[in-house]
Amino acid sequence: MDAGWYRWQDDVLLLQVHVQPRASRDEIVGPHGDALKIRITAPPVEGRANRQLTALLAKTFGVPKGAVELAGGDSGRRKRFRIRQPRRLLEGMVAPQK
Repeated sequence: MDAGWYRWQDDVLLLQVHVQPRASRDEIVGPHGDALKIRITAPPVEGRANRQLTALLAKTFGVPKGAVELAGGDSGRRKRFRIRQPRRLLEGMVAPQK
């Protein structure tokens, strides 16, 4: 299934993210064009925003931090993540057919 901002590659969730650093709170806003908009409180300094975003995605999808990989967009607001075997999905997401 491909919703524009996510797709599946076997049991790996590929996620396109638009991040807003230095927000007032950490939250997943929802689809934003072809990306999932996420606000985080960390500033985009020395990888802090990426680490906090990785932790938020791990918690949201019910996986250890090691199962979340930043696959692209290290220094920009647009990022790509790989999440191995997510245990939970966001509302409206469809799991792959086995």
